[in-house]
Amino acid sequence: MSSRLMIAVLIYSIIQGVMFGAGAVLVLATPLQHQAMVLMPVVVIGSAILALPFAWWIAPRLRARYWRRRRQRGDFISGQPDAAFR
Repeated sequence: MSSRLMIAVLIYSIIQGVMFGAGAVLVLATPLQHQAMVLMPVVVIGSAILALPFAWWIAPRLRARYWRRRRQRGDFISGQPDAAFR
């Protein structure tokens, strides 16, 4: 199993939880709450499916090798390295 796949599996549930929370708030805190019995299953399934490509896209950015290859220090996803590790 590749390291990209392992990292993607680890962060999938985090991404899916955030997407589900955003969708649940959108449904339950707006006038859409009257259709919540229909929309909440859509939010659950949609967040589970949409989290897959996001996890696959974010996974390599969490590795130091990705940034060394590009000769950059990081971005908003991986963060900037601490001064102690330079």
